[in-house]
Amino acid sequence: MPSTLALIEFPADDPERARSFWSGLLGASLEPRTASQGEGWQTSGEDSDTAPTVGVHARGRGPGDSFSLPYFEVPDIAGALAQVPALGGSVVHPGERWAICKDSEGNPFGLAARCST
Repeated sequence: MPSTLALIEFPADDPERARSFWSGLLGASLEPRTASQGEGWQTSGEDSDTAPTVGVHARGRGPGDSFSLPYFEVPDIAGALAQVPALGGSVVHPGERWAICKDSEGNPFGLAARCST
């Protein structure tokens, strides 16, 4: 199933400090997310030097809040979620738009449904 690295998400104890760090390092602004993007801040698709998108959110207690996560954009999230356990991984938090999984070695990653344009 073809996929694209779409987003790398960093949980932060101090989101403003993290935004400053990543903005300074990448030379790109992390702007507030829209409601459809979730909570936090991220680089925009217009920042051509920062592909994939880099996001920061306040650390919480959810499955995506403990480690930085690469999110892979897939054309069929239900199909990709079915493949994860078949390949020896696990689905931690299923979803129709985003999901958190672990690979066969226990490394966390995210899946994101490809938006049709």
